[in-house]
Amino acid sequence: MREHLPGDGVRELVFLRSGRLAWRERAAPQPAEPGDAIVRPFLAGRCDGDTLPIHRPVSRALQAGMALGLVDPIVGSICGKVPFRGPFPIGHECVAEVVAVGSGVRRVRIGQTVVVPWAISCGTCPRCLAGLTSKCATTTGGTLAAYGFGPASGPWGGMVTDRIRVPHADHMLVPVPDGVPPVRVAAASDNLADAWRTVVPPLTHREGGRVLVLGGGAKSIGLYAAGLARAHGAETVHYLDDSRRRREIAESFGAEARPLAGPADGGYDVVVEATSRAPGLRRALAATAPGGVCTAVGYYLATGTRVPLMRMYATDITLRVGVSHARATLPDLLEFVHRSGFPAENVITLLADWDDAPTAYAARTTKLVLARDPLPTGNGPTS
Repeated sequence: MREHLPGDGVRELVFLRSGRLAWRERAAPQPAEPGDAIVRPFLAGRCDGDTLPIHRPVSRALQAGMALGLVDPIVGSICGKVPFRGPFPIGHECVAEVVAVGSGVRRVRIGQTVVVPWAISCGTCPRCLAGLTSKCATTTGGTLAAYGFGPASGPWGGMVTDRIRVPHADHMLVPVPDGVPPVRVAAASDNLADAWRTVVPPLTHREGGRVLVLGGGAKSIGLYAAGLARAHGAETVHYLDDSRRRREIAESFGAEARPLAGPADGGYDVVVEATSRAPGLRRALAATAPGGVCTAVGYYLATGTRVPLMRMYATDITLRVGVSHARATLPDLLEFVHRSGFPAENVITLLADWDDAPTAYAARTTKLVLARDPLPTGNGPTS
């Protein structure tokens, strides 16, 4: 399958229904505003959350759940009134090369290798300046403005495509530092940045702290979190997951891995809840030490998810739940990877050819990355 050249139509990966994806043709994007850039993704990671509709036919069940008051209606504002109903362009993690810029772009240059954050942000509104880049007041008309979630989150399309338009390019696009293998940061748009916020900021105030990761739902996020915790000086990192392969990856980062069903200690300064299940959330909170921080990174769709508020009050526990603000995190994350050589690519369990995306994106594997070669002229300086 050939890649279309600028001026032709381009192909993009489209989610059709559970288990089925396909290439579709669309018009080639052009800069619509002076601050826009056009980029060509050459690495695309599959977000942990994308597997929800791919591996399970959830659309009608979620629609019925919202109608009955069992599923929070905000799901519809992100994924549509019939959530995840195809067809829609999918994918919101990529490393790309800049192939065109608008007349108002000053910092970004053609040929740069860049990370494209999953959420659209302007960089200048009060929310962006406060680090809440995924809740930008300028670009977010509904709940989210983002790539890869369908039209309810805006007209931005998905990142598994020949070309995408990036608004506010001087702010949005973050160069990959020289010397960093692009595959190492293939998930920096979302999952790697999401893991960073769960452990790195809390550990700065809890030097040598004890960390617990409950894995298996947000599969790659939990693994990135375990690795980042060890790399940032956590005295103990316990990783719990029923997947032997993921336990092996966690151990390669220096974590102590156990089955999820086994016993878990208490008294953890930092806890990452990545099972994406309400029982996991309650277990995570029970394991959090007084004054500790528990961050939940999964989807909790039910309206009646219970949490032990009185226990949290008595032990002064902080629970953090929310979308990740990848653009705010990326400079520190990429600098750390550059300085330390953190091997985030160890989490990748399937590195597939770009042209095989319709089949590969549906694979039941922990972390998929699609790859193709950069353009011969797309290897310019990145700083």
